[in-house]
Amino acid sequence: MTLAHNFHPTVLREYDIRGIIGKTLTTDDARAIGRGFGTMVVRGGGKKVAIGYDGRLSSPDLEAAAVEGLKSVGLHVVRIGLGPTPMLYFTARHLKLDAGMMITGSHNPPDYNGFKMMIGKAPFFGSQILEIGKIAAAGDFATGEGSEETIDIQDTYVDRLAADYDGTRDLNVVWDNGNGAAGEILRRLVKKLPGKHTLLFDDIDGTFPNHHPDPTIPENLEDIIHKVAEEKADLGIAFDGDADRIGAVDEKGRIVWGDQLVAIYSKDVLAAHPGATIIADVKASQTLFDQIAKLGGKPLMWKTGHSLLKAKMAETNSPLAGEMSGHIFFADKYYGFDDALYCAVRLLGLVSRHGELSALRDELPDVLNTPEVRFQVSEERKFAAVEEIKARVKAEEAAGGAEVNDIDGVRVKTADGWWLLRASNTQDVLVARAEAFSPEGLERLKDAIKDNLAKSGIAAPADF
Repeated sequence: MTLAHNFHPTVLREYDIRGIIGKTLTTDDARAIGRGFGTMVVRGGGKKVAIGYDGRLSSPDLEAAAVEGLKSVGLHVVRIGLGPTPMLYFTARHLKLDAGMMITGSHNPPDYNGFKMMIGKAPFFGSQILEIGKIAAAGDFATGEGSEETIDIQDTYVDRLAADYDGTRDLNVVWDNGNGAAGEILRRLVKKLPGKHTLLFDDIDGTFPNHHPDPTIPENLEDIIHKVAEEKADLGIAFDGDADRIGAVDEKGRIVWGDQLVAIYSKDVLAAHPGATIIADVKASQTLFDQIAKLGGKPLMWKTGHSLLKAKMAETNSPLAGEMSGHIFFADKYYGFDDALYCAVRLLGLVSRHGELSALRDELPDVLNTPEVRFQVSEERKFAAVEEIKARVKAEEAAGGAEVNDIDGVRVKTADGWWLLRASNTQDVLVARAEAFSPEGLERLKDAIKDNLAKSGIAAPADF
């Protein structure tokens, strides 16, 4: 019987592995991913790997199959069980293990699941993920006799999260776990923090019965906005399904987006690291890059993707990076990976010391922008469509005096502001965003997006 294995062509992505359970991702795939990833770890000299899983209904079976694969190549597997993705990253760093694997569907619909991985201290992505496919297709797996152990790392992780709290006054905080994987950790964490804490949907439930755990979508924050008002809270904090992305609401019930949070964090971080490089993705507001420069830092625009930003942070020795989507990375005092629970602790400290979250938010100039708008496009079509639009825009817009940035998709800066269109690496969608100085300018930018989509045969939703 051959061990050769072929994956569905949509499963191996740029910075993680994602698929639909029973259709494009199965336990056989999980076993082969364990073997393929484990083979790369072993051939790189590694011996020990941590593995964890989120609260999705399919996650325990995928984890068990992946453990089989990891052990079959001779690795010692440290199983940490159910919890958030950053707890897996923490385990690998804290125990000085050679690699880590997390089974998680992140913010995708309930029938999706996937894998996030690391080798050493670095993210595992791009050509490395494709190498798993090549190893599996050739059946070129390492062989060995592995072993396993199960550990409870939760209290150690919670202690580390709480260690950097530096607030000076008690706060009233509402938390929305969205039935995601951070539930138990969140319950333990708030017991170690001063002030009053109200938890919403802290039970872990992979069917996500209350709302989908994606804090970039405004309707998913309606419950926490209502509760912040009801409790007269200082702020609200929400997580995605595996708690590597943070969402926030100020005491006035306004959403504080990921790029605005990075601008707020920059105040503290640049005070400790004058002149440092702060990185944000192409979806981030121009006000963030301007604020970093105003505070004496070096703003750097980079590609969207948690693995891509982590790698760029290491390359530039940046103490802070973040995405519009709420992936935020602290190398200042922490490990440089995206941990929404840790980001929450740092935000509470900032608000406690500096005043209301609304005041920190309002230090940024007023602009008009859209949230991340998603247009449904097939996996097979989305990247080709962006390439078509990019080529067309470079010819048409550049001729008209606009600035075109194609580091990740296409971002076009005009007198009105800027618009962006890029292909998602985790969903079958194109992602758009626009930001302007006036309502009329925003409409012109949105029209430019719609016109370019139409020229590639893609219809924008009627309400965009």
